[in-house]
Amino acid sequence: MTILKKLGCAAAIALAAGAAQAEAVMNNWTFNPNGGASGQVINEYLDVNGNAFIQLTPTGGTSFTFTEHGVFNIVQADSNGGLFPVNFAGGNITLTLEAHGTGNFSGAFSFSGGTVKMYQNPTNNQYATTNGIYGANLGNLIGTFDVMAGGGGNVNANGDPTGNGDVSIFTKAGVGDLVAGYFFNNHGVDMSTLSNNAFAFTDANTLGKPGARLVSEVACEFAHFTGPGCGSGTYANAPGQYFFVGNSGQFKFADVPEPGSVALFGIALFGLGAMRRRMK
Repeated sequence: MTILKKLGCAAAIALAAGAAQAEAVMNNWTFNPNGGASGQVINEYLDVNGNAFIQLTPTGGTSFTFTEHGVFNIVQADSNGGLFPVNFAGGNITLTLEAHGTGNFSGAFSFSGGTVKMYQNPTNNQYATTNGIYGANLGNLIGTFDVMAGGGGNVNANGDPTGNGDVSIFTKAGVGDLVAGYFFNNHGVDMSTLSNNAFAFTDANTLGKPGARLVSEVACEFAHFTGPGCGSGTYANAPGQYFFVGNSGQFKFADVPEPGSVALFGIALFGLGAMRRRMK
């Protein structure tokens, strides 16, 4: 999901999801996986992929609540063929997602809240292993993001995302929620000193046969699932109850106006209102 290298990038100010969607995409921001003043310029987005375990609880009629636990790997930036140039040490950029929300069978679902955490692990090839939680929470925690209310996508009669269906996640991070020296906006300002908007768009498909390691690490360990496949028995998706999905998508920052420009805009509107009163 861009959950993300900038999916780590999901920093944002606390705006309504609709407002976050309306923000323009930030271009030419910089990410440095090793910290420091220079790094990889991101034209627009980070590529992310991963898996999530989703548990549904019917609440009457066609309604349900859900919890989602996901693990994601940052594959590459949009501005080069690999994630980082060769002068970077490499390693994994990963994310974990814990989210919850509501939905309707054969309808749509939306998020109510949750947390995304981004990690920079200087040790290569640990994602999708049994280290930590599927190797997705190792190394340095470089960003923590709140999942904002809204977003989501469509689901079928089983509560599964529609085939290759678009899912959106809107996140925010306040001042200090990003670690200094990793994220810089297109003006060269360290984004750890700012509040920023970010969002991810992903395609979600139900996994028919998740592997034993994925079940053990994400369902049993991360989501604390105690059903089949955890301790004894063989796991199998249970439509309308619990299932795994595979995700691939993009993580983007939103270009938020500087506080000063917002204030000036407000003054301009005030002046316009006074002028209209005089005209009357």
